[in-house]
Amino acid sequence: QVQLVESGGGLVQAGGSLRLSCAASGRTSSMYAMGWFRQAPGKEREFVAAIPWSGGRTYYADPVKGRFTVSRDNAKNTVYLEMNSMKPEDTAVYYCAATKVSYGSTWYKIESQYNYWGQGTQVTVSS
Repeated sequence: QVQLVESGGGLVQAGGSLRLSCAASGRTSSMYAMGWFRQAPGKEREFVAAIPWSGGRTYYADPVKGRFTVSRDNAKNTVYLEMNSMKPEDTAVYYCAATKVSYGSTWYKIESQYNYWGQGTQVTVSS
């Protein structure tokens, strides 16, 4: 089992920044990658960013490219999501997730690929 705990959410003005953290514990050595998803009110949960634990390329959804940066600290078993130039449409509950495998070329944005999920943290961007 892997436990994930997000932190760092809050209220920020448009144009501002926030950094989310996701601390992983348990059998983290079995994990291949971590992802960030978000769910806005009345909308389906959507992919935001992903990063393999071993390094290599990172993945981003088009709406956040150039504004968000995903990174990891293997020693701390923690993944971060740095969010800059934030917009009201970034308002959502943000979830981190962990996956053991990567099937297919678009594995990183498929929710069913992820085995474990955090409880979510609220991010609100005011205009």
